[in-house]
Amino acid sequence: MLVFEASDDDPPPGIERVRALADLDLAPDPETLAELIGEAEVLFFYRAARGPLEEAFARAARLRWIQSASAGVDGLLFPELVASDVVVTNARGIFDEPIAEWTLGVMLSFATGVVTSLADQRERRWNGWRRTERLAGARLLVVGPGPIGRAVARLARGAGMQVSAVGSRDRDDDELGPVRGPGALHDALAAADFVVDALPLTAATRHRFDAAAFAAMKTTARFLNVGRGETVDEPALVEALASGAIAGAALDVFEEEPLPETSPLWAMPNVIVSPHVCGEFEGWESAVMDVLVDNLGRYARGEPLRNVVDKALGYGAGW
Repeated sequence: MLVFEASDDDPPPGIERVRALADLDLAPDPETLAELIGEAEVLFFYRAARGPLEEAFARAARLRWIQSASAGVDGLLFPELVASDVVVTNARGIFDEPIAEWTLGVMLSFATGVVTSLADQRERRWNGWRRTERLAGARLLVVGPGPIGRAVARLARGAGMQVSAVGSRDRDDDELGPVRGPGALHDALAAADFVVDALPLTAATRHRFDAAAFAAMKTTARFLNVGRGETVDEPALVEALASGAIAGAALDVFEEEPLPETSPLWAMPNVIVSPHVCGEFEGWESAVMDVLVDNLGRYARGEPLRNVVDKALGYGAGW
Protein backbone atom coordinates (compact mmCIF):
# COMPACT_ATOMS: atom_id res chain seq x y z
CA MET A 1 0.00 0.00 0.00
CA LEU A 2 1.16 3.51 -0.90
CA VAL A 3 0.00 6.74 0.78
CA PHE A 4 0.01 10.01 -1.19
CA GLU A 5 0.66 12.79 0.00
CA ALA A 6 2.31 11.85 3.30
CA SER A 7 5.79 11.49 4.77
CA ASP A 8 7.45 9.93 7.80
CA ASP A 9 7.66 13.42 9.28
CA ASP A 10 3.98 14.13 8.59
CA PRO A 11 2.07 10.83 8.39
CA PRO A 12 -1.71 10.48 8.45
CA PRO A 13 -2.82 10.17 12.09
CA GLY A 14 -3.30 6.50 12.98
CA ILE A 15 -1.45 5.12 9.95
CA GLU A 16 0.44 2.69 12.23
CA ARG A 17 -2.78 0.67 12.37
CA VAL A 18 -2.25 -0.12 8.70
CA ARG A 19 1.22 -1.59 9.10
CA ALA A 20 -0.25 -4.76 10.62
CA LEU A 21 -2.31 -5.27 7.46
CA ALA A 22 -0.08 -4.17 4.59
CA ASP A 23 3.45 -3.34 3.54
CA LEU A 24 3.36 0.45 3.68
CA ASP A 25 5.17 3.18 1.77
CA LEU A 26 4.63 6.93 2.03
CA ALA A 27 4.98 9.23 -0.96
CA PRO A 28 5.40 12.87 0.08
CA ASP A 29 5.87 14.23 -3.44
CA PRO A 30 5.15 13.44 -7.12
CA GLU A 31 8.65 12.08 -7.72
CA THR A 32 8.31 9.50 -4.95
CA LEU A 33 4.81 8.62 -6.13
CA ALA A 34 6.09 7.93 -9.64
CA GLU A 35 8.96 5.87 -8.23
CA LEU A 36 6.86 3.66 -5.94
CA ILE A 37 3.45 3.34 -7.60
CA GLY A 38 4.53 0.44 -9.81
CA GLU A 39 4.66 -1.87 -6.78
CA ALA A 40 1.44 -0.71 -5.10
CA GLU A 41 -1.79 -2.70 -5.09
CA VAL A 42 -3.55 -0.11 -2.94
CA LEU A 43 -3.27 3.69 -2.88
CA PHE A 44 -4.52 5.86 -0.03
CA PHE A 45 -5.27 9.25 -1.62
CA TYR A 46 -4.64 11.58 1.33
CA ARG A 47 -4.56 15.40 1.07
CA ALA A 48 -3.55 15.05 -2.56
CA ALA A 49 -4.29 16.52 -5.98
CA ARG A 50 -4.92 14.28 -8.96
CA GLY A 51 -2.30 15.78 -11.29
CA PRO A 52 0.70 13.75 -10.06
CA LEU A 53 -1.37 10.55 -9.94
CA GLU A 54 -2.63 11.12 -13.46
CA GLU A 55 0.95 11.57 -14.68
CA ALA A 56 2.18 8.45 -12.87
CA PHE A 57 -0.84 6.26 -13.60
CA ALA A 58 0.69 4.49 -16.60
CA ARG A 59 3.27 2.97 -14.21
CA ALA A 60 0.60 1.63 -11.83
CA ALA A 61 0.68 -1.91 -13.25
CA ARG A 62 -0.39 -3.61 -10.01
CA LEU A 63 -2.85 -1.02 -8.72
CA ARG A 64 -6.26 -2.50 -7.90
CA TRP A 65 -7.89 -0.09 -5.47
CA ILE A 66 -7.74 3.58 -4.42
CA GLN A 67 -9.19 4.75 -1.09
CA SER A 68 -9.92 8.49 -0.95
CA ALA A 69 -9.80 10.37 2.35
CA SER A 70 -12.59 12.61 1.05
CA ALA A 71 -16.27 12.04 0.34
CA GLY A 72 -16.06 13.95 -2.95
CA VAL A 73 -13.93 12.35 -5.66
CA ASP A 74 -14.08 14.95 -8.44
CA GLY A 75 -10.52 15.95 -7.49
CA LEU A 76 -9.33 12.38 -8.02
CA LEU A 77 -11.01 11.01 -11.12
CA PHE A 78 -9.40 11.37 -14.55
CA PRO A 79 -10.23 9.60 -17.82
CA GLU A 80 -7.62 6.84 -17.61
CA LEU A 81 -8.64 5.96 -14.05
CA VAL A 82 -12.34 5.99 -14.95
CA ALA A 83 -11.70 3.64 -17.88
CA SER A 84 -9.55 1.26 -15.84
CA ASP A 85 -10.60 -1.63 -13.59
CA VAL A 86 -9.14 0.10 -10.52
CA VAL A 87 -11.81 0.34 -7.81
CA VAL A 88 -12.26 3.72 -6.09
CA THR A 89 -13.77 4.04 -2.61
CA ASN A 90 -14.42 7.19 -0.62
CA ALA A 91 -15.04 8.38 2.95
CA ARG A 92 -18.80 8.54 2.61
CA GLY A 93 -20.58 8.68 5.96
CA ILE A 94 -17.76 10.37 7.88
CA PHE A 95 -18.60 13.99 7.14
CA ASP A 96 -22.40 13.92 6.76
CA GLU A 97 -23.42 14.90 10.28
CA PRO A 98 -20.68 17.52 10.86
CA ILE A 99 -21.58 19.25 7.58
CA ALA A 100 -25.25 19.11 8.51
CA GLU A 101 -24.46 20.71 11.88
CA TRP A 102 -22.51 23.51 10.15
CA THR A 103 -25.43 24.03 7.78
CA LEU A 104 -27.92 24.28 10.63
CA GLY A 105 -25.54 26.65 12.43
CA VAL A 106 -25.29 29.12 9.56
CA MET A 107 -29.05 29.01 8.96
CA LEU A 108 -29.50 29.88 12.63
CA SER A 109 -26.91 32.63 12.26
CA PHE A 110 -28.96 34.23 9.51
CA ALA A 111 -32.33 33.70 11.18
CA THR A 112 -31.29 34.94 14.63
CA GLY A 113 -29.32 37.87 13.25
CA VAL A 114 -25.88 36.79 14.42
CA VAL A 115 -24.45 37.79 11.04
CA THR A 116 -25.92 41.27 11.43
CA SER A 117 -24.82 41.50 15.07
CA LEU A 118 -21.20 40.81 14.15
CA ALA A 119 -21.29 43.45 11.40
CA ASP A 120 -22.88 45.96 13.82
CA GLN A 121 -20.32 45.11 16.49
CA ARG A 122 -17.42 45.93 14.18
CA GLU A 123 -19.03 49.34 13.55
CA ARG A 124 -19.93 49.83 17.26
CA ARG A 125 -23.54 50.25 16.14
CA TRP A 126 -26.45 49.54 18.55
CA ASN A 127 -29.25 48.27 16.31
CA GLY A 128 -31.97 47.52 18.82
CA TRP A 129 -34.94 47.80 16.49
CA ARG A 130 -34.31 44.83 14.24
CA ARG A 131 -36.20 41.53 14.56
CA THR A 132 -35.11 37.93 14.34
CA GLU A 133 -36.65 35.19 12.20
CA ARG A 134 -37.79 31.68 13.04
CA LEU A 135 -36.36 28.58 11.42
CA ALA A 136 -39.49 26.70 12.49
CA GLY A 137 -41.86 26.79 9.55
CA ALA A 138 -39.26 28.07 7.09
CA ARG A 139 -38.87 26.20 3.80
CA LEU A 140 -35.58 24.47 3.07
CA LEU A 141 -34.70 23.12 -0.38
CA VAL A 142 -31.94 20.50 -0.49
CA VAL A 143 -30.39 20.27 -3.94
CA GLY A 144 -28.39 17.05 -4.03
CA PRO A 145 -30.11 14.71 -1.55
CA GLY A 146 -27.22 12.26 -1.15
CA PRO A 147 -25.91 11.29 2.30
CA ILE A 148 -24.92 14.88 3.20
CA GLY A 149 -28.17 16.37 1.90
CA ARG A 150 -30.16 13.78 3.80
CA ALA A 151 -28.31 14.56 7.03
CA VAL A 152 -29.07 18.26 6.50
CA ALA A 153 -32.74 17.43 5.95
CA ARG A 154 -32.94 15.43 9.20
CA LEU A 155 -31.51 18.23 11.33
CA ALA A 156 -33.61 20.86 9.59
CA ARG A 157 -36.81 18.92 10.24
CA GLY A 158 -35.75 18.62 13.87
CA ALA A 159 -35.70 22.42 13.95
CA GLY A 160 -39.24 22.53 12.57
CA MET A 161 -38.33 23.41 8.98
CA GLN A 162 -40.30 22.22 5.96
CA VAL A 163 -37.94 20.29 3.68
CA SER A 164 -38.13 19.52 -0.03
CA ALA A 165 -35.50 18.09 -2.37
CA VAL A 166 -34.31 18.18 -5.96
CA GLY A 167 -32.07 15.36 -7.16
CA SER A 168 -30.94 13.66 -10.32
CA ARG A 169 -34.38 12.21 -11.11
CA ASP A 170 -38.00 12.16 -9.94
CA ARG A 171 -38.57 9.58 -7.26
CA ASP A 172 -40.28 8.83 -3.95
CA ASP A 173 -37.91 8.52 -1.02
CA ASP A 174 -38.76 6.82 2.28
CA GLU A 175 -37.05 9.58 4.27
CA LEU A 176 -37.39 12.68 2.10
CA GLY A 177 -40.72 12.04 0.46
CA PRO A 178 -41.08 13.20 -3.17
CA VAL A 179 -37.73 14.09 -4.76
CA ARG A 180 -38.04 16.14 -7.94
CA GLY A 181 -35.69 15.97 -10.91
CA PRO A 182 -33.48 18.76 -12.32
CA GLY A 183 -36.25 20.13 -14.51
CA ALA A 184 -38.18 21.23 -11.42
CA LEU A 185 -35.25 23.16 -9.90
CA HIS A 186 -36.41 26.70 -10.67
CA ASP A 187 -39.95 26.08 -9.44
CA ALA A 188 -38.56 24.58 -6.24
CA LEU A 189 -36.15 27.51 -5.76
CA ALA A 190 -39.03 29.97 -6.00
CA ALA A 191 -40.67 28.46 -2.90
CA ALA A 192 -37.58 28.16 -0.67
CA ASP A 193 -36.39 30.36 2.18
CA PHE A 194 -33.05 28.54 2.41
CA VAL A 195 -31.35 26.59 -0.39
CA VAL A 196 -28.58 24.08 0.35
CA ASP A 197 -26.32 23.02 -2.51
CA ALA A 198 -25.01 19.55 -1.62
CA LEU A 199 -24.33 18.48 -5.21
CA PRO A 200 -21.37 16.39 -6.31
CA LEU A 201 -19.37 17.93 -9.13
CA THR A 202 -20.04 16.24 -12.47
CA ALA A 203 -20.43 17.42 -16.03
CA ALA A 204 -24.18 17.61 -15.42
CA THR A 205 -23.94 19.68 -12.22
CA ARG A 206 -21.25 22.20 -13.21
CA HIS A 207 -22.76 25.71 -12.86
CA ARG A 208 -26.16 24.22 -11.96
CA PHE A 209 -26.61 27.40 -9.93
CA ASP A 210 -26.35 30.10 -12.58
CA ALA A 211 -27.91 33.54 -13.04
CA ALA A 212 -31.27 32.02 -13.96
CA ALA A 213 -31.29 29.88 -10.82
CA PHE A 214 -30.56 32.84 -8.56
CA ALA A 215 -33.18 34.92 -10.38
CA ALA A 216 -35.73 32.20 -9.58
CA MET A 217 -35.12 32.51 -5.83
CA LYS A 218 -36.94 34.78 -3.38
CA THR A 219 -35.25 38.09 -2.60
CA THR A 220 -35.39 37.02 1.06
CA ALA A 221 -33.76 33.62 0.44
CA ARG A 222 -30.31 32.53 1.57
CA PHE A 223 -28.05 30.21 -0.41
CA LEU A 224 -25.67 27.73 1.27
CA ASN A 225 -23.01 25.69 -0.56
CA VAL A 226 -21.52 22.61 1.11
CA GLY A 227 -21.12 20.66 -2.13
CA ARG A 228 -18.56 21.80 -4.67
CA GLY A 229 -17.62 25.34 -5.70
CA GLU A 230 -17.87 24.68 -9.42
CA THR A 231 -21.54 23.77 -9.17
CA VAL A 232 -22.04 27.55 -8.82
CA ASP A 233 -21.43 30.30 -11.38
CA GLU A 234 -19.63 32.49 -8.85
CA PRO A 235 -19.88 35.82 -10.73
CA ALA A 236 -23.63 35.23 -11.05
CA LEU A 237 -23.83 34.60 -7.30
CA VAL A 238 -21.89 37.79 -6.56
CA GLU A 239 -24.24 39.77 -8.79
CA ALA A 240 -27.31 38.24 -7.15
CA LEU A 241 -25.98 39.15 -3.71
CA ALA A 242 -24.92 42.66 -4.70
CA SER A 243 -28.21 43.47 -6.43
CA GLY A 244 -30.43 42.12 -3.67
CA ALA A 245 -31.80 39.33 -5.86
CA ILE A 246 -31.11 37.03 -2.88
CA ALA A 247 -30.61 38.01 0.75
CA GLY A 248 -27.41 36.19 1.68
CA ALA A 249 -25.08 33.24 1.29
CA ALA A 250 -22.95 30.92 3.42
CA LEU A 251 -20.20 29.30 1.39
CA ASP A 252 -17.73 26.59 2.41
CA VAL A 253 -16.55 25.86 -1.14
CA PHE A 254 -15.56 28.07 -4.06
CA GLU A 255 -14.66 27.88 -7.74
CA GLU A 256 -11.08 28.80 -6.85
CA GLU A 257 -9.55 27.72 -3.54
CA PRO A 258 -8.13 29.35 -1.53
CA LEU A 259 -10.62 32.13 -2.28
CA PRO A 260 -8.58 34.95 -3.86
CA GLU A 261 -8.10 38.08 -1.75
CA THR A 262 -9.63 40.04 -4.64
CA SER A 263 -12.96 38.20 -4.43
CA PRO A 264 -15.84 40.56 -3.55
CA LEU A 265 -17.33 37.79 -1.41
CA TRP A 266 -14.87 38.59 1.40
CA ALA A 267 -16.33 42.05 2.02
CA MET A 268 -20.04 41.37 1.56
CA PRO A 269 -21.88 41.84 4.87
CA ASN A 270 -24.53 39.29 3.90
CA VAL A 271 -22.02 36.50 3.18
CA ILE A 272 -20.37 33.93 5.45
CA VAL A 273 -17.05 32.71 4.01
CA SER A 274 -15.76 29.39 5.36
CA PRO A 275 -12.44 27.93 4.09
CA HIS A 276 -13.65 24.44 3.06
CA VAL A 277 -13.63 23.16 6.63
CA CYS A 278 -17.29 22.56 7.46
CA GLY A 279 -16.76 18.79 7.65
CA GLU A 280 -13.31 18.75 9.24
CA PHE A 281 -14.25 18.10 12.84
CA GLU A 282 -11.68 17.23 15.49
CA GLY A 283 -10.80 13.58 14.93
CA TRP A 284 -11.92 13.25 11.31
CA GLU A 285 -8.59 11.68 10.38
CA SER A 286 -9.15 8.84 12.84
CA ALA A 287 -12.65 8.28 11.47
CA VAL A 288 -11.30 8.08 7.91
CA MET A 289 -8.62 5.67 9.10
CA ASP A 290 -11.40 3.44 10.48
CA VAL A 291 -12.83 3.23 6.95
CA LEU A 292 -9.41 2.48 5.46
CA VAL A 293 -8.61 -0.25 8.00
CA ASP A 294 -12.03 -1.83 7.56
CA ASN A 295 -11.64 -1.82 3.79
CA LEU A 296 -8.11 -3.23 3.98
CA GLY A 297 -9.49 -6.15 5.95
CA ARG A 298 -12.22 -6.63 3.36
CA TYR A 299 -9.67 -6.43 0.53
CA ALA A 300 -7.44 -9.04 2.17
CA ARG A 301 -10.39 -11.39 2.68
CA GLY A 302 -11.73 -10.87 -0.84
CA GLU A 303 -14.95 -9.27 0.43
CA PRO A 304 -16.83 -6.36 -1.20
CA LEU A 305 -15.35 -3.00 -0.32
CA ARG A 306 -17.28 -0.31 1.52
CA ASN A 307 -18.18 3.02 -0.15
CA VAL A 308 -17.45 2.03 -3.75
CA VAL A 309 -17.70 4.99 -6.14
CA ASP A 310 -19.41 4.77 -9.51
CA LYS A 311 -16.51 6.22 -11.48
CA ALA A 312 -18.62 6.94 -14.56
CA LEU A 313 -21.13 8.96 -12.55
CA GLY A 314 -18.51 10.53 -10.30
CA TYR A 315 -20.03 9.82 -6.90
CA GLY A 316 -20.87 6.98 -4.55
CA ALA A 317 -24.46 7.34 -3.41
CA GLY A 318 -27.36 8.47 -5.57
CA TRP A 319 -28.43 12.09 -5.16
